[in-house]
Amino acid sequence: MNKTVIFFLAAALSCCVATAQPIAPFRTGERVVFVGNSITEAGYYESYIWLYYMLHFPGRRITVYNAGIGGDRAKNIAARLDDDVFAKKPTTICLTFGMNDTGYFEFLQGNADSTARERIRESHLYFDSIRRRLKGYVPARKILMSSSLYDETVRNPKNYFPGKSRAMQQVAAFQQEAAKQEGWGFVDLLNPMTEITLREQKKDTSFTLTGSDRIHPGNAGHFVMAWLFLKQQGMSGKAVADMVVDVKSAKILRSGNCRLSGLAIGQGEVRFDYLAGSLPFPQDSIPRLWENPHKQTEALDVIPFNDEMNREMLTVKGLSGKSYEVTMDGHRIGAWTGEQLGAGINLALVKTTPEYEQAMSVLWLNERRMELESKLRAYYWLQFDYFRDRGMIYKDDARAMDSVVVKAKTDWAVASKRDNYRAARYPAVRESWQKEMDLIVDEIYREAQPRVHTIVVRPLPGS
Repeated sequence: MNKTVIFFLAAALSCCVATAQPIAPFRTGERVVFVGNSITEAGYYESYIWLYYMLHFPGRRITVYNAGIGGDRAKNIAARLDDDVFAKKPTTICLTFGMNDTGYFEFLQGNADSTARERIRESHLYFDSIRRRLKGYVPARKILMSSSLYDETVRNPKNYFPGKSRAMQQVAAFQQEAAKQEGWGFVDLLNPMTEITLREQKKDTSFTLTGSDRIHPGNAGHFVMAWLFLKQQGMSGKAVADMVVDVKSAKILRSGNCRLSGLAIGQGEVRFDYLAGSLPFPQDSIPRLWENPHKQTEALDVIPFNDEMNREMLTVKGLSGKSYEVTMDGHRIGAWTGEQLGAGINLALVKTTPEYEQAMSVLWLNERRMELESKLRAYYWLQFDYFRDRGMIYKDDARAMDSVVVKAKTDWAVASKRDNYRAARYPAVRESWQKEMDLIVDEIYREAQPRVHTIVVRPLPGS
């Protein structure tokens, strides 16, 4: 690992602490558009943010749109604001860029510093154009986000571009300054992700929140990004539920974000009905990004998401030292000692509860919604990054299809979207995908509504 790079990044972190004010949470009816490059196009960090809202605020329906295009810089984003952002009629626009703006192989050349300065100057120039357009779009509040990190310090021989991190810091700095001047929200992804990376690489030099390319976050990295965004919205400390029952006084001492009723204590058992205001956030243990083995659950080793945002606490005070069985709706969810129950059990981490199963169904519905949205994003990638420069944008005729087939033979990015385009070029197909997505979101919000469950705590036989 390059010690000079580590020193620079550590020094940069010490003087680049985000000072932006907290961002107000999304309100009912919000239409939120996340605009960015391939990291946004991948769809996961914004999908996790929306999933949190689906589960934690099931009565506060919002809509989240992916407006990411792989390879985009500020220049490209400026060119598609009307068609891909404003056309969605957003009430909030979240904009991120910087990874592609700062370049890659230029940092291996002898004039790397001057080239980087030119790339940053160009990025700032096009951002100024975007900034003016965003100011003119009055219906939406604006949130700027610095890029996720380029991992310059991981033990990895691939894609090492010395100095790229420094250039990205400069882009993040003008983004944050613009947000301050305009009174817009700002979410710093770059510095906190770098801080986590440097901390963990002291223990394991191969640790990374990205993939082998040092650029694209894996599932864990996307989850860290979502967590950082939600923290900036003040979600730390918002419990799924917090229920405290005292056996000796036969009273409900606390019912945070939930309703408890029908408390009955007798014959060695505690029984009550429980209606939470939220559902737990289940952690996904499947690698989902191409050529990246990282799982969402791996992020839990480096961020306190469950402690901060995923606490469904069951506390029963006054029990003896015996072991107790806990059931919900007649089904056993686990067994704990009286001491453990007195200290509190986080039911959000118990995969046998009916709420966890309910939340998992929401998770899988959201995955299906995202799969369909990715088909639409692949279509728009071709429109903005391929057809526009050829004067064929939105033509979608046989000539356009033939062009894609030919280009796919020499261009892997076009090749990856060729088969999707065979169907997507037909308006009826795209409309059917959108209708299915809308139906899925309807089903998600029906499925996410909390239900009443009966909790029973009773001593285990022989304990």
